[in-house]
Amino acid sequence: MPATALKSAADNRARLAEIIRTRSFGRGKIMLASGRESDFYFNLKPTMLDAEGAALLAELTLDALAGEKVDYVGGLEMGAVPIAGAIAQLSFMRGKPIPAFFVRKKPKEHGAKLSIEGLAKHESISGKRVVVVEDVTTTGGSAMKAVESLREAGAQVAFVLTMVDREEGAAETFKDAGLDFRSIFRASEFLKG
Repeated sequence: MPATALKSAADNRARLAEIIRTRSFGRGKIMLASGRESDFYFNLKPTMLDAEGAALLAELTLDALAGEKVDYVGGLEMGAVPIAGAIAQLSFMRGKPIPAFFVRKKPKEHGAKLSIEGLAKHESISGKRVVVVEDVTTTGGSAMKAVESLREAGAQVAFVLTMVDREEGAAETFKDAGLDFRSIFRASEFLKG
């Protein structure tokens, strides 16, 4: 049994915040994907690719999905890929598998030329209820690219779930698109100290 399963959700959340603060949060001028400049940043890859960080992200995300009908989980490459994979694995280990997918920023120009990856030849995302996950959300533009591709493919996007909301406009973007937006953490939690 994994060590995280023996701890409370609050303990897991506190430990993950500590890992993010140590491995993935920093201060200093940086240009964000949205084109904005900021004096703080989150690079969640070191947390998502850390063994304990990945397990805790999956654990807390599955806790956030509890009680929801979810057929698939995934999002835009690259940020969603490690999260979606960890969620799929842990959901299987818990006996309630949720398959993962990812949306390419642009379709492959060779092979099957897919924009949504992870589905077998006989599977379709059309009519399926999906949750879009993202590592860090600023304005919501990146996640909306995934939402648009999924809607074009006929998927029903239940909501968008980010690991860290930078609290810089994403909530409004998703509200305008008629989407529920949830987060595991908010940037303000890391900016306090």
